Amino acid sequence: MWTRYSSATEQQRTKTKITFYLLLLFAISIPLYWPIVRERSIDAGNDFFVLGLMWSAGIAGLITRLVFEKSVRGMGWKWGRWKYQWASYFIPIAYSSVVYIPLLLAGYGKFARKAANAQPLLHSFGLHTTSTAVLVAVSIAFDATVSVIPNGIVGMGENLGWQGFLVPELAKITSYTRLSLIVGILWFIHHLPVILWADYRGRGPLWLGVLCFGIEIVSSSFIAAWMRLKSGSVWTAVLLHAMHNIFVQGVFDGMIRPTPLTAYLAGEFGIGIAISTTVVAYLLWRRRSELPEVGRRDELKD
Repeated sequence: MWTRYSSATEQQRTKTKITFYLLLLFAISIPLYWPIVRERSIDAGNDFFVLGLMWSAGIAGLITRLVFEKSVRGMGWKWGRWKYQWASYFIPIAYSSVVYIPLLLAGYGKFARKAANAQPLLHSFGLHTTSTAVLVAVSIAFDATVSVIPNGIVGMGENLGWQGFLVPELAKITSYTRLSLIVGILWFIHHLPVILWADYRGRGPLWLGVLCFGIEIVSSSFIAAWMRLKSGSVWTAVLLHAMHNIFVQGVFDGMIRPTPLTAYLAGEFGIGIAISTTVVAYLLWRRRSELPEVGRRDELKD
């Protein structure tokens, strides 16, 4: 699926293309970081700057493709096989559920706000209920269906850059393991300014949040890269990202009471998601030999 270059000239061209992409990415990003860091808040600019940062990777990837290839082909626009799309849809539900459902069963839940979210929806259909369980179920069902589209659009910029452009380019010159680490570390670095100098962080200690978020995003890179390479479709990464944001940030975080324990365990900056995403990443890494070209290189060199 991925052409591996043997020519030193072609390898150098790929490295030049990647370097150009990274320089362009950070050139676009730096002016967007400044208002957020100045205000110490990701709410600066009514989310305009955050959205810009999320799309900076995609914009840089698209421009790089146009500059070097004169087209935006090769980003993984085809849908591919449905089984990989469904896997990408359900994986974030699975790795978040194993963290949050035990906390909910242990009594750390709060359901009033989640239930209230469903009231306007039911009222628009002329329906009424006071059952918290029904309201929560309706709210989750809405999140898991209708909300996928806007969440996918918002997060798509990151995935077009990291998985649409960078993953297949790195796959031409290195292994699945190395490219997943490289993309994950770069993705983490791209988030660091708004974590360290603004308020995009968890409720626990900053050092723990940075550590857990770093582990989670590198693990997510392994998951997204595996799906991207196996399916040939960037839409797997878009679905993974959208469902992660919906279920971790939207569904489950909104139903967990803030306590010292949940501050350490829950959320993108918590220990739980760091562990669960690492487990999924490891299981896919074990299957790296199934990946075309990249898997065989891993088998020989890793």
